[in-house]
Amino acid sequence: MELKYETLPDEKIEYCRDICNELMSFQKSKAYITPELFDNMSFETRLIPSVKNAIHNYTVIVKDEDKIVGYVYSNISPKEAYANDFATFFDLSSVGTPNVGCLSQFYIKQEYRKSGVGSTLFNMSIDWLKQFEDVQDYFIFVSNGNADALEFYKRKGFSISHDILDGFITVLRSNKHIDRF
Repeated sequence: MELKYETLPDEKIEYCRDICNELMSFQKSKAYITPELFDNMSFETRLIPSVKNAIHNYTVIVKDEDKIVGYVYSNISPKEAYANDFATFFDLSSVGTPNVGCLSQFYIKQEYRKSGVGSTLFNMSIDWLKQFEDVQDYFIFVSNGNADALEFYKRKGFSISHDILDGFITVLRSNKHIDRF
């Protein structure tokens, strides 16, 4: 296994199409609360709009030879972007700055988990998020049924803030003082 981490510019986000759609299928397979909500979630409906609406984007893919085996997508967005027709993801008044950081999508193929790939991607994302001095709050949204992801993020210093959509999503939160792991 020879892994290579590659940061993608926004114009190459198409490289994430298959792995993003795999994430959506994985999330649906784990979900026990309204899994049918994932039926309309895909690269086109989740990643593309997020990239277009964010102020700054950061996408890293992991390749084993030429095969993409994982990715992370993080962004800096106006806090108002997280109050939309789908849900209000957090109390906007609880964020003191206009923008928030979000580790938005994170997926690693099963056979590459527990090999350090997740920690590497997580650290790369946190390092990127920390460079924005005007951002104090970081969020991660974990779909129901993904207990492994919840525990991973808690080990990395995030705390469960609340659930939304009757438990469909768990919101995790941290502030700028989070450490790298």
